[in-house]
Amino acid sequence: MSIKAEHLDKYYGKQQALKDVSFSLRSGEVVGFLGPNGAGKSTLMKILTTYLQADNGQAWVNGFDVAKEKRAVQRSIGYLAENNPLYPDMYVREYLEFNANLYRVSRKRIDEVIAMTGLTPEAHKKIGALSKGYKQRVGLATALIHDPKVLILDEPTTGLDPNQLLEIRALIKKLGKEKTVLLSTHIMQEVEAMCDRVIMIKKGSIVADKELKALKEDQEQIIEVEFDYRVEEVLLQNIPHVAEVKNLIGFVYQIRFTTKKDMRPAVFDFAHDNGLKTLQLNQKNKNLENLFRELTGD
Repeated sequence: MSIKAEHLDKYYGKQQALKDVSFSLRSGEVVGFLGPNGAGKSTLMKILTTYLQADNGQAWVNGFDVAKEKRAVQRSIGYLAENNPLYPDMYVREYLEFNANLYRVSRKRIDEVIAMTGLTPEAHKKIGALSKGYKQRVGLATALIHDPKVLILDEPTTGLDPNQLLEIRALIKKLGKEKTVLLSTHIMQEVEAMCDRVIMIKKGSIVADKELKALKEDQEQIIEVEFDYRVEEVLLQNIPHVAEVKNLIGFVYQIRFTTKKDMRPAVFDFAHDNGLKTLQLNQKNKNLENLFRELTGD
């Protein structure tokens, strides 16, 4: 396993930021780490990158204990922090050369990461003169400079314009074929575009850990229907495969089904058999954003 965590706890004073967190990541896997603000995402990433030490439990990165083998862990990971600390008075290439020297990598690698992250037209500029999106690219290039086996990225697409977004998405997907990538984001479209797997955290505890493909297959069918008269919810529950019925407002009902089969004809037939007119009939699916709200909301 590239990353393994077992029963991690972390406290800030009396406040518990992580509660019995356990998971493992394989090589060649892009994993989205999702949770509301304050859920514990950054705390976990700082533990895995050795910036913080857990109060209980253990974690390993590339087989190295994050508490006992910090230097080995640091050499084997690339980390893009949420605040992306940079030196604004240094030139892009100069800054990457500085980091390359720390890791003792060749100048050829500097040219590779500049091209890889789309920094070629900005490489001669001072970092302070760059847009937020290009500064984010410099941070990503720095994380890649020593060709690490594991990438830990905290909000990697912050500040990118739509074109840059597509390029960085494609790059992260490509990197995920040969590296382990753990990325934190609040943008559900980013997860669906880049990730193979999703881990959701709420108030320091993991509430979901699934392959993205499985999550999509588990999505339930939701139909919203408006009749011309009020209907007893218990009658709607007689429609086949109904899991739940909610009266949203007035004569509008939300019906959740446990089948992927299009159930709109069944709802229409129900209306016809009961002398009702169907004013609107919309099919929806529980997407990742809905699932996120359901699992992490209060």
